[in-house]
Amino acid sequence: MEMDIDKDRVETSQAVSPSDQSSCVTDSRYTETSPLTSLVTRNMTENSSEAIPDPSMDVQDMDGQVSLDAKTIPDSGGATPAAIQEDTGNGVNVQCEEGKTVPTSGGATPAMIQEGQARIMFPSLNEVFYNPVQQFNRDLTIAVISVHAEEQLAIKGFKVSYESSKDAEGKEETTPESENITEDEKQTYHPGEYCKDGLNILEGLSATGLRGVRYAKEIPGLKNIVSNDWNYEAFKAIQRNIKENNVEQLVTASHGDASLIMNQYHLTDRVDIVDLDPYGSPAKFLNGSMQAVKDGGILCVTCTDMAVLCGNRSEACHAKYGAMSLRAKYCHEMALRIVLHSVEMHANIHHRHIEPLLSVSVDFYIRLFVRVHTSQSKVKRSAAKKALVYHCEGCDNFHLQRMGRLLPVADNPKNFRYKSAFGPPVGQNCENCGSRFLLGGPIWAEPLHDPEFVKKLLGHVTTHSDRFHTHTRMKGILTLISEELLDCPLYHKFSQLFHHVRSACPPLKKFRSALMHAGYRVSQSHITAEAVKTDAPHSVVWDIVKEWVKLNPVTRKRKLEDTSVSNIILSQKSSTEVSFDVREDAMPTSRKQGIPRFPANPAPNWGPKARAKPSSSAETLEEKRARHQNKRAKQKEQRPEEGNELDDVKLQK
Repeated sequence: MEMDIDKDRVETSQAVSPSDQSSCVTDSRYTETSPLTSLVTRNMTENSSEAIPDPSMDVQDMDGQVSLDAKTIPDSGGATPAAIQEDTGNGVNVQCEEGKTVPTSGGATPAMIQEGQARIMFPSLNEVFYNPVQQFNRDLTIAVISVHAEEQLAIKGFKVSYESSKDAEGKEETTPESENITEDEKQTYHPGEYCKDGLNILEGLSATGLRGVRYAKEIPGLKNIVSNDWNYEAFKAIQRNIKENNVEQLVTASHGDASLIMNQYHLTDRVDIVDLDPYGSPAKFLNGSMQAVKDGGILCVTCTDMAVLCGNRSEACHAKYGAMSLRAKYCHEMALRIVLHSVEMHANIHHRHIEPLLSVSVDFYIRLFVRVHTSQSKVKRSAAKKALVYHCEGCDNFHLQRMGRLLPVADNPKNFRYKSAFGPPVGQNCENCGSRFLLGGPIWAEPLHDPEFVKKLLGHVTTHSDRFHTHTRMKGILTLISEELLDCPLYHKFSQLFHHVRSACPPLKKFRSALMHAGYRVSQSHITAEAVKTDAPHSVVWDIVKEWVKLNPVTRKRKLEDTSVSNIILSQKSSTEVSFDVREDAMPTSRKQGIPRFPANPAPNWGPKARAKPSSSAETLEEKRARHQNKRAKQKEQRPEEGNELDDVKLQK
């Protein structure tokens, strides 16, 4: 099989280089209490005065970041001692503060995790849940919020700078022209500074507060960040990490149920950003998030229940998201569209609708960034934005059935009439192979991304690449997204097309050239290197496949069965003139420029991690895996012996 795909896999394993930045400068002009602070204060008890908790902790991070279990918290006052870096084997450097020993149940030494500008203390590496895979998620979110902050503050006449406040103070110079500029016009905000007209952020599932601390120390133009968690031990950990990082002027710890807190915001000032990053499904938080985010604000959602969204548990997917998932080769893009359908459905309840800015499927999770708008008239168009999916069991063909139609009014093109859609788009059996169809959805059938926002985001990451540890991967994925066909939902898997006819694959550039010679568009997807997104009908795609098999016949050891899918497809006549001459524009620009697009995993066991649990032993994760190796096989070997003993007892009776 000749495929031009493996060249895209580039190793991007790097170590996080800790950089001790100066503490944030607080603007003393703004000292009033914000509405967000007064809101979360009602959820706190008298225990909120404990800035540094002392008792035993057991914190489960809801967004795959960190878990915490400590017996004693070291003092954070005074000068910072020298740090000893230790490589954990997963591409992340962990700092252990020398001279501060904290006795734990396993006798381990405390450690300091540094990600970006945030420093989070942990009692032991053996009992901590820190997944470096999620660092890409956090870096991408910081970039999205930064671009949004720039846009919002520019409307109000303010500027932002990503330099530290102390560095910016040394560069300021007074000129005769600058004396005529008003205070508001020359105001520039830096990371860590309080901005009276800045953004309000609500992090519903904060765990140890890593995200909130990073937002405060790396994003300029913020007014307040509420880091909430329902677990009281997590709430105390958030307080401690806020003080450890000197961000009390921006971050407020909250102890309460995320859904209840978000529901309270429709009675007060709503927030600009709502960040939901749960351990699993965010379904139960979506309704509350639509009441918390303001008009024009951004909702950030993470889903890690990919088994449910990718068709292994279709009934659970329908219960959580109101859609049936399918086990298809395009299941990861379908997962994005199912969650967008669910978010839109919850928004419509409150006379709101969404505009997807960026939708990403990476590693073992998906991440969505959507802008929320309020318009009762545009909510009526929601049915036309969704579609059911007819998926062929045999050849994996797919057809979309829109759930509504928009008919423009003749005298006023801006107005529409809303009608039910005609259907179904297919017969009872597939016209290509004769197999039956499976029904999935409904899914979001509109574009997954906003091209203008993606362009701004890519420019921001390129300009400020030193801010992000995963900037190489971010630029690769954003470049791929900018090249995707937005009006072509779902995709074909390249190797699967030729697997159905039992043939070797041609070079990808020849297959793409054949589609373009036929007059159609084609692109890849950021999800997989084998994705083929095209506006060509399925009949044209299969005509190209059959023409390649005709020009490159396969020697078969045995004849294909007459009723097999392969034989039925190859026996049909082609109606498309096919040319495999390679075109210069067949391969995307990102491939020609050598941009890393589909990097390999930088470390073993690169994927989801189990929830961290407090343990009385100092057993490492590798030791635990070795102990449980072939556990089920060992149990099966013991069962016959137990059965023989029971038989002997029965014979004696």
